Amino acid sequence: MEFPLLSSLSPDLQRRVLASARRRHFDRREVVVHEGDIADSLHLVESGRLAAQVSTPSGQIATLNVIAAGEHFGEISLLDHRRPRRTATIVALEPTDTLSISRTAFGKLREEHPAVLHLVTVALAESVDRLSQRLLETMYDGLDHRVYRQLLLLAEVYADPPSSNEATIPLTQEVLAEFVGGARPSVNMALIKLRDQGLVALGRGKVTVLDRRALAARLRKAH
Repeated sequence: MEFPLLSSLSPDLQRRVLASARRRHFDRREVVVHEGDIADSLHLVESGRLAAQVSTPSGQIATLNVIAAGEHFGEISLLDHRRPRRTATIVALEPTDTLSISRTAFGKLREEHPAVLHLVTVALAESVDRLSQRLLETMYDGLDHRVYRQLLLLAEVYADPPSSNEATIPLTQEVLAEFVGGARPSVNMALIKLRDQGLVALGRGKVTVLDRRALAARLRKAH
């Protein structure tokens, strides 16, 4: 498994970083970390998929994104200030394996190889870009547009093989509503429109994108 986060490091330093990690396994629906917990490790996702969720002021759960194999979470734990907290709850959507690098192990690596500190800068920059994009979408894009975009992003995650024009997303409409920041009935109406156009099929606990290219064209038209 290749991890883009490590791509700026030399092959030898990549091996050292991975050698400092501990492999962990999580079952479907198992919580990896809780929002508000002390952050003490970075996770590199070796296999499986996870969801990042946060609690809203009204007590609801909002799903921010899906974290797939090759990606990472927990970079805030590597910051140099005292006792950072987890900013989201991470839940395994399916059986998942990660490589966990503790803050202590990373600190030792950083002392021996200062170049690894660049990983934190890259990871935080990616997080800021992702959250800024999501904020702009929520503020300025209509619900239908957000549903189309999220379906395309999830189809990219779940397509098997990745080049397939069809992809089954094994998530409920409730979870999809959390992703796009809308009410389930409104999201359901948007999905029914796509179903009637032959772009998606709706099933229990899943949405199948039947034509990713046509859906992308529909998104461009809606923009």
